[in-house]
Amino acid sequence: MSQIRAGRLILRFSIFSRVGVSAIIAVAVLGASAVHVAARDGSKDWVVLENCRLITNPANDGDSFHASAGAKEYLFRLYLVDAPETDARNPGRLIEQGKYFGITVPQAIEVGQAAKEFIQEKLSQPFTVFTHMSDAMGQSRLERFYAFVETKEGDLGEQLMRNGLARSYGFKTAPPGIQSSRIELEKLQQFENEARQDKIGAWGVNDGRLHARAQTPSAFSSFVPEVKSRPRSPRADSSAVASPIQQPVASILRSSSVETNKSHAKEKTPLGKIDINTATEKELTKVPGIGHVMAARIIAARPFRNADDLKRVSGIGDKKYAQIRPYFQ
Repeated sequence: MSQIRAGRLILRFSIFSRVGVSAIIAVAVLGASAVHVAARDGSKDWVVLENCRLITNPANDGDSFHASAGAKEYLFRLYLVDAPETDARNPGRLIEQGKYFGITVPQAIEVGQAAKEFIQEKLSQPFTVFTHMSDAMGQSRLERFYAFVETKEGDLGEQLMRNGLARSYGFKTAPPGIQSSRIELEKLQQFENEARQDKIGAWGVNDGRLHARAQTPSAFSSFVPEVKSRPRSPRADSSAVASPIQQPVASILRSSSVETNKSHAKEKTPLGKIDINTATEKELTKVPGIGHVMAARIIAARPFRNADDLKRVSGIGDKKYAQIRPYFQ
């Protein structure tokens, strides 16, 4: 009898063990799945991290890098742009990137290294990050988030494109204050066309101009919180690192968009008074027929010999030229 009872106990323990382990595994899987979904979902609001600093890391490259905001470390991946890989661990991607620029795989790696050095230079000073905290995946132990990065010169992705160190490729989203990513994609394409024309970066590898930089001043996008949100105090402006803050998308605007509501002033723009080479985006958008996208194209195409050169700006045909030319000197 004792042997039968012992056998039953062993059987019960065996069944309980299997059920218990299965339950634990199920809970663990569900937990991991929940964390994964939440991380990929990201925030619907823009999270703004100010006074960020680049963290030196071997994994940094031309479009992905480690950064700190206060005491916390982050890993960011730029929206909309893709710089070549810096090593041969992903040959398929390098072949694709090399084909895009019309260069070899070893040359593509050289471009990737140049892009990495470029962002090290541009991020040597504090910078601002705009992110939805959306998961950009990756192989690091640290979760990677898509982001727009603004340096003192403006959007970092646009700077990479203007210097021929990246292509317009990857995860797309509308920048802060813009309803569609199409507007930004058009601007990136304009910068790529200029870099190709100047034969710099990847477009100038075969001419020995990999490290050449754009000489024509360009208007890179900037992002600013809407001034109506809350008055700033001098103390807040002078803080070393601002805590991450969440604001509705509509409350974070491009600096160029702040003047959108003043478009009614266009009718008052005096004829023949605007200098084509020095006019600000605000001044250009006061001209009937010139919106923010066209103003950005005009600024990016500088310098002009005179306003007659407006015809060479993408999107300005004979009809548009006849409409806007009288407003320029």
